[in-house]
Amino acid sequence: MKQYDKQFKEQAVKLVLDLERPVKIVAGELGIHENTLYKWINQYRKHQEHAFPGSGNQRPEEAEIKRLKKMIADLEEENAILKKAAAIFAKHPR
Repeated sequence: MKQYDKQFKEQAVKLVLDLERPVKIVAGELGIHENTLYKWINQYRKHQEHAFPGSGNQRPEEAEIKRLKKMIADLEEENAILKKAAAIFAKHPR
């Protein structure tokens, strides 16, 4: 599967949206499938400047979700440790 960079995708989308050129023609000229271009257009309309983040990059909401998931995992680990410690102390009262 061929990979396209953010700049290529944005230029393709702008040919359709800004210049009002038909998707079928733009897709044919660029050598991509029409459905691919429609998908890019939908992503661009939904996320604007955050569309097409590329590998290793994330939109702000994705980064926040990742951060929160890590926080949950850390808290669950701490909770498990505290439960084990409480069980140990319950077996050996002072």
